[in-house]
Amino acid sequence: MRDTRICMRSFEIRTDEMGGSLEGIEIPRRMEVIREYRQGGGSVAAVFPIHYPRPLLRAFGFLPVEVWGPPRAGGNWGEAHVQPYVCSIVRNALSFLGSGGLDAVDLLLVPHACDSLQGLGSILLDFVSPRQPTLTLYLPRGGRESDVAFLADELRAIYRRLEVIAGRSPSEKELMACIRRDEEADRLLSELHRQRLRLPLNDASFYRLARSREYLPAEKFCHIAQEALALADGDGRPGAPIILSGIVPEPMRLFEAIEQMGGFTAADDLACCGRRLYPAGSSQDPFRRMAQRIVHAPPDPTRGSPIGERVEHLLSLARATQARGVIFYEVKFCEPELFDLPLLRQALRQAGIPSLTLEVDIGDELSQAALTLLAAFFEMIG
Repeated sequence: MRDTRICMRSFEIRTDEMGGSLEGIEIPRRMEVIREYRQGGGSVAAVFPIHYPRPLLRAFGFLPVEVWGPPRAGGNWGEAHVQPYVCSIVRNALSFLGSGGLDAVDLLLVPHACDSLQGLGSILLDFVSPRQPTLTLYLPRGGRESDVAFLADELRAIYRRLEVIAGRSPSEKELMACIRRDEEADRLLSELHRQRLRLPLNDASFYRLARSREYLPAEKFCHIAQEALALADGDGRPGAPIILSGIVPEPMRLFEAIEQMGGFTAADDLACCGRRLYPAGSSQDPFRRMAQRIVHAPPDPTRGSPIGERVEHLLSLARATQARGVIFYEVKFCEPELFDLPLLRQALRQAGIPSLTLEVDIGDELSQAALTLLAAFFEMIG
């Protein structure tokens, strides 16, 4: 039997302090980016998961910085405002806000990705009343033309709110310039995902790079992504390839555990990564173009994607990467994820692809029980 003991040395990458050097490529830390952007006269918007219009915020001078919890915020303050069965992303986000963790930002944006996030928006609008203006965004649940039209109207409404907040009115030309810059960043992000097995990066380093898209300006991300892609010269990685599905890979020590058990992540269906490989839009209307990109993104339960589309997407990833299994790494109480899970696992089983489900709170360490399940899974597929 393979030795599946896990080295317990510290391997945490805090999502509020991502950065560092990857093969000589410097990734600025989140707070450094915020400080530099503000010193240049810009403002900062804290954005909660999952889908939102980055270029619209940039057109008004706001740098979007995403808030996925964060893991080390702790949930005590948030627990006073939400039920105990609300997911740790929302609970920790409230605690982070209440503890002053978002004092450096100028705007809050809460997309309606699920009932818990919609509740967070209501709490911020009607009860907690932070000092920053709070905007909410309702996302359609489908990929029809009517969904594109609906989302385009939602984005126009946000534009009007931002006009009042920022005191300016970007032209369509300015909006399109921001959109095209964002499309280039997402094109390079997609290319990183396609070339990931040829990059001289392990899983932890790859996701530090990919998740820097959560806070870097598009133009800076493009520069770093191009540097990374220039290093692509490998022909694969040893070990058992798997697909990682779920919301967010926290704690990031998950990747060390997978590697030490003889596996690697060949592709992902994560809300923070693979589900946001947005295609370029086609409309010359900036609001419709932004809407097209979100509506036509990879299947996502938070956008109401049918089970059949999600199954085909996972099977397509498995065929392309020769993945031996799928790990569903779920945040506890995430209803959109858990609702789809039984049918997804059944379809994978029928296709001969084993799967494993792990449920976590993003602020917790990987438990010994989770490590044991991972060890057994890799022993089975190895």
